[in-house]
Amino acid sequence: MPSFDIVSKLDMQEVDNAVNIAKKELLNRFDFKGSKSTIELGKEEITLVADEEFKLTQLKEILENKVTKRGISLLALDYQKLEDATLGTVRQKIKLKSGVDKDNGRKIISAIKDTKLKVQAQMMDDVVRVTAKKIDDLQAVMGVLKAQTEIPLPLQFQNMRP
Repeated sequence: MPSFDIVSKLDMQEVDNAVNIAKKELLNRFDFKGSKSTIELGKEEITLVADEEFKLTQLKEILENKVTKRGISLLALDYQKLEDATLGTVRQKIKLKSGVDKDNGRKIISAIKDTKLKVQAQMMDDVVRVTAKKIDDLQAVMGVLKAQTEIPLPLQFQNMRP
């Protein structure tokens, strides 16, 4: 039976490249000369530190620009609340989302069921597997999910088996 997997994976090498390019731009920008602004990549999060909220929003714009140029969806970035840091600076952490969690898996499965196509979807760890008798039905499901705006994850389709 034809099937494919719906996943949400993040290419950490591309995230690392985007953060390094953003750091280089931060060093070269005139409005950030002499400031305590930094961009740091952790294992599963990015930390932005700036002198004030205005500079933090500029840092976010720089990072978002570089991330989208590297082909990473902004849906993979989960912004946490703004917090005060040492020496009068502000900090914001950005969690990197990867994998399909249970809630979003349910949303994906219900969106597939709403299409009324003869397909079956099931959740397997952090992957949703879709099976059908016809490949055309699977391709229709892919089209529906690409147009879906309720799912806050960047989706990829893998392991298409005819």
